[in-house]
Formats: sequence, structure tokens, C-alpha cells
Amino acid sequence: MRSVNKKMPIRIAILVVSIVLLVMGLQSGGFRDVKNKAIMICYECIGIG
Repeated sequence: MRSVNKKMPIRIAILVVSIVLLVMGLQSGGFRDVKNKAIMICYECIGIG
């Protein structure tokens, strides 16, 4: 059980960093870029774009 207790702070730190980076990406408008690229790929797949 001690190895689980030693890993817990690392897991929490990774979770916090992940959430911070996700929020930063949302605030900078990164989701729009991803959405636009996904739309263009779909249009190319069906032959419209």
C-alpha cells in the first residue's frame, strides 16, 4: 500500500496541470481551431472540400 500512497501526489499534480492546460486552451480559442480542422477533414472525405 505504500507505493500507492507515494504515487498519489504525482497523480494529483498531473491532474491539476492537465486541468490548467485544458482551461488555458479553451480560453485561447483552441477548440475553434480543432473544430474547423475537423470540419475540413470531413468535407474532404466526402468530396465537398
